[in-house]
Amino acid sequence: GEFHFHKHDEEDELFYVVEGKLLLDVGNETHELGPGQGFVVPKGVIHRTRAPSKVVVLMAASTGVVPTGD
Repeated sequence: GEFHFHKHDEEDELFYVVEGKLLLDVGNETHELGPGQGFVVPKGVIHRTRAPSKVVVLMAASTGVVPTGD
């Protein structure tokens, strides 16, 4: 599915695709990630994730990150 645009003011966020395809909208750009690819969204940058079909993603962030954004 599609998540809403949001940002994290204090923390970076890592997305790593294990299976499937993840679309990551960062600012005005869309990054298409496949298995074995990752992307770090720097703190303060507006972003959202989209998945046209099933995707398995490892998301790494500190425990202070609110998944829905600040």
